Amino acid sequence: MDLRRLPRRPGDVLLVVPLLIVVAVTVVDVLAPPDVHLGPFLAAAPAVTASFRGPRMTAFIGFVAVVAQTVVAVSRTRLDDLNHTLQITALVLISAIVTLFSHHREQRERQMVQLRSVAEAAQGVLLRALPRRLGPLRVASVYLAAEAEARIGGDLYAVVRTDLGSRFLIGDVRGKGLDAVGEAALVLGAFRAAAHRQAGLPALVAHLDGAVASDLSDPGTRRQAETFVTAAVAEVPDGDPVLHLVSCGHPPPLLLRSGRVTALEVERPGLPLGLAEFAGGGFAVESFAFAPGDVVLLYTDGVVEARDAAGTFYPLAERMAGRASTAPQDLLHFLCKDLLAHSGGTLGDDAAMVAVQRLPA
Repeated sequence: MDLRRLPRRPGDVLLVVPLLIVVAVTVVDVLAPPDVHLGPFLAAAPAVTASFRGPRMTAFIGFVAVVAQTVVAVSRTRLDDLNHTLQITALVLISAIVTLFSHHREQRERQMVQLRSVAEAAQGVLLRALPRRLGPLRVASVYLAAEAEARIGGDLYAVVRTDLGSRFLIGDVRGKGLDAVGEAALVLGAFRAAAHRQAGLPALVAHLDGAVASDLSDPGTRRQAETFVTAAVAEVPDGDPVLHLVSCGHPPPLLLRSGRVTALEVERPGLPLGLAEFAGGGFAVESFAFAPGDVVLLYTDGVVEARDAAGTFYPLAERMAGRASTAPQDLLHFLCKDLLAHSGGTLGDDAAMVAVQRLPA
């Protein structure tokens, strides 16, 4: 057996540190003058070990430290000397305490691994990977979670193919936590169930609004009554260079054409999903030219509300303009790196982006 090929556990190399502490303190303590006692420094060995290894190794290093203190006691005076007896007793107690803390830390790490697995499974179900080609369209998507241990939150996106083209949804649920995830799942399920039908966009958006509103009115629901979802629903016909858009309180998509960026502002925006009953005017569709080579970026407000150390918002349109490569995958790769650099590596809110490019016929 080749020992060089055996896998090493994380922290194996770091074990040299507590062992060196034990050896160094023991040697110096034995050689030190009678009125100098360095035994308390041995407590650093199990304490350091607990920071990177489990309870078994921590307890072992604590045992080694106790043995070393015993050797010091026998070398300098005798084992039943009161000073050394107290030092050994204190070292045993400290080793037991840090071993207990190491046990709790290891349990927490296991729980976090399980939570990550569940979150990744939930993301795979809710936020399915968008296909890179949809008829005459090239597509890319990305989700950036604000919490380091999270994989999914209240931001959502989806696409459905119809006989005439592709329909896109991007949205942002008000709030955080499991309630936001549940509301995102509700909207995504309603969109995937109805978007393939040939009904117009206003009917589709009204269906999504009704799904959110009915869920809130359910007496058995635990979601807050003020929950709503900002959303943008877009339809791109295969044979017509145009994009139809319904905006429900969502940030306007950005159109990148020949190095220039234009916000697709609608003149008659609707209220967020779940609040349409307070308006009573229905949902209006507005159309924008979407020629071959154009790129449309759908995004959530976590992108444009990201701040740098000075409190400046991320200038999304400015950063998109003048990009040499307009391929959706390249564009999102650049924006993700640039966004995280702008915000110092952490986001204040989840962020989602979907880039769609119409290819030449």
